[in-house]
Amino acid sequence: MYAIIATGGKQYRVEEGQRLDVERLGTDAAEGAAEVEVELRPVLFVDGDSVLATPAQLGGVTVKAKVLGEARGPKIDGFTYKPKSNQRRRWGHRQKYTTIEITAISAG
Repeated sequence: MYAIIATGGKQYRVEEGQRLDVERLGTDAAEGAAEVEVELRPVLFVDGDSVLATPAQLGGVTVKAKVLGEARGPKIDGFTYKPKSNQRRRWGHRQKYTTIEITAISAG
């Protein structure tokens, strides 16, 4: 049994007990709060031979996850310039992620 969830503009295939990094969620886990439970939006649910995909079928499907903490991705450095005009620009980016663990997937 697995589900496809949508969060942060991306879709992930998840099963119970799986840990993954998703785009940062606006939860209280960053402030050190106790276990925070979030409910994620399913796009597809597969249980053996049955596949639920329409919004009417997915009305009862729930995917719950526990927030474990926050992490930061690798540093990305960039440099742009235009020759002969003294235009130079350095930039950097480091994406923030929320680490979650899927605790329950139920068909309702």
